[in-house]
Amino acid sequence: MTRLAYIGLAIAAVVVILAILAPLIATHDPTSQDLGRRFISPSSEHWFGTDGLGRDVFSRVIYGTRVSLQVGITVVLISGVIGIIIGSIAGFYGGWADKFLSGYLFNVFLAFPGLLLAIALAAFVDEHKMLAYVVGDNAATSILSFFSPGIFKMLMALCAIGWVGYARVMRAQVLKVREYDFVMAARALGAGNMRILFTHIMPNAIQPLIVQASLGMAGAVLSEASLSFLGLGIPPPAPSWGTMIEEARNYFSTYPHTLFFPGAAIALTVLAFNFIGDGLREYLDPKQRAR
Repeated sequence: MTRLAYIGLAIAAVVVILAILAPLIATHDPTSQDLGRRFISPSSEHWFGTDGLGRDVFSRVIYGTRVSLQVGITVVLISGVIGIIIGSIAGFYGGWADKFLSGYLFNVFLAFPGLLLAIALAAFVDEHKMLAYVVGDNAATSILSFFSPGIFKMLMALCAIGWVGYARVMRAQVLKVREYDFVMAARALGAGNMRILFTHIMPNAIQPLIVQASLGMAGAVLSEASLSFLGLGIPPPAPSWGTMIEEARNYFSTYPHTLFFPGAAIALTVLAFNFIGDGLREYLDPKQRAR
């Protein structure tokens, strides 16, 4: 892999460690307010200074890594599973299934700007009513109790726009792998469609999805920050990088530290996963590796 990929891995490892050890690393309570210490510049007591409510910016940035990684990992997993299933069906069966899925369904979702669709879903969808319609009222209440306020609606919005990329990549891979000799041999030996798909095709078509997942992680972190910035993500006072930027935008000219540090955290995290994705693409592609 490239040097940038290793840099990305190092930054991502630091972000994960910060998220796991946030209670031990944070120097203050991230939600504790002290109006008498508003807009303090970075110092030995407050490493990143304080915000407009006297909250420690460093502690809020550290705890914000938990929100970003929780949303990013969940969105990648759910979107990946949905995309792999739909893309595999479209590529393996072809015919009317492929025509409907890749010719109509994919294009319908791709016709909408992703972030605008996520904003619409996050703003207007009632998460409890939607879940109750699918699994029942009691089950919906139990599921929502496992998530912090605002997270489940945001996860639904980001997964609704995120699965298409995985599905398109998986469909293209399945179309290619299903013509390989070992697949033809398995079919000639009487293997069923499900066995061929799950045993022979999917394990050999999954490599590009690893790259897609890394890039999707960066996109999910950025989308979470965008939705929180617009007030459609994690509600205050929970620490979120996007919410911190929204709260600090009116004070950037006079107190730049309140916006710089959460902005730098977003930029570094997104760059890290993009570097990892580029490195994995080169490592997994023999043609690029040979250049």
